[in-house]
Amino acid sequence: MNAVSTLKRIRSLGQSIWLDFIERRILEDGTLSQLITDDGLGGLTSNPAIFEKAIAHTDDYQDAIREMARRRAAPEEIYERLTIYDIKKGADLFRPVFDATGGGDGYVSLEVSPHIARDTERTVAEAKRLWKLVDRPNLMIKVPGTREGLPAIRELIRQGINVNVTLLFAVSRYGEVVDAYMDGLAQRRADGNPVYDVASVASFFLSRIDAMVDPMLDDIATNSPANAGAALELRGQTATASAGAAYRLFLDRQASPEWAILADQGARKQRLLWASTSTKDPTYSDVKYIEALIGPDTVNTVPVETLAAYRDHGLPEARLHTTVEAAADILSRLAAIGVDLAEVDQRLEDEGVRKFEQPYEQLLQTLGGMLN
Repeated sequence: MNAVSTLKRIRSLGQSIWLDFIERRILEDGTLSQLITDDGLGGLTSNPAIFEKAIAHTDDYQDAIREMARRRAAPEEIYERLTIYDIKKGADLFRPVFDATGGGDGYVSLEVSPHIARDTERTVAEAKRLWKLVDRPNLMIKVPGTREGLPAIRELIRQGINVNVTLLFAVSRYGEVVDAYMDGLAQRRADGNPVYDVASVASFFLSRIDAMVDPMLDDIATNSPANAGAALELRGQTATASAGAAYRLFLDRQASPEWAILADQGARKQRLLWASTSTKDPTYSDVKYIEALIGPDTVNTVPVETLAAYRDHGLPEARLHTTVEAAADILSRLAAIGVDLAEVDQRLEDEGVRKFEQPYEQLLQTLGGMLN
């Protein structure tokens, strides 16, 4: 199997590969266009951390920053103008994919400010404003899947705004997200609006789960001899088991009478998107979070390095059904030796919000320094 067909074959197995990366250079020098053509990329995701690396650590944005600095633009305005330009350009590059798939793919995601992750009303207002500014049908607004984000998701879907629900770690929270999506569609239908023209993905984060749980398992193995063997056997399995349980829930919701009504009206499935797919533990395969989760109606968003690794030595095969079958047993065994995933998931959510706040604030400080 040649390198190009390795990634394209994943699409034939029902999964779309998106790129978890953006910077102006790849938008303008043909790199992204080539990846779309050669690797069959189906979309792109961004976040404040990605933009901080692109804007503060490359020279691609210096001329634009200097021009806005001469006009005494505030750091927030500079950040927004730079990111909106890139997102528009990315959306235009993916527009042929969007058109060819009838809106099934070809989406580019832009996140609301991480400062408002716990504020429902401001999230809705910010999402509506960004949606209007970008003005592209293949845009998705990223909204954190916090408890406060749930009503925002419902309202945005009702208004016909595509949503990428981000920072999901808990299977239970994912279930609430699915319900919010379906409720938003039902309300949109009740308002007399079509439901076929709005799309959403639910981004379930993976490697961060194992990065938090594995040290807990190591500690159990050290301090609880009776559970040592079980703990060591479970290392590196929590994230994919959680993903498998989430996909089982996805299948259950798809089989519900409530979804049947919406599907009859042309509603699109809210695909599960596997995020945080770069491997944190060097002892694990660098394609670990792709191989186990290939299956129908899913997306995997991968950073450049992981994309290159899979192109080089990935072995595409539909394995998600096997992961789903093993999930319940793995999660049960984790609970039996004292791993409280509800507590882990909440810690990860809180930490995830902070991890996007910090680079955003750091970038604003950097931009502010350029204005002096």
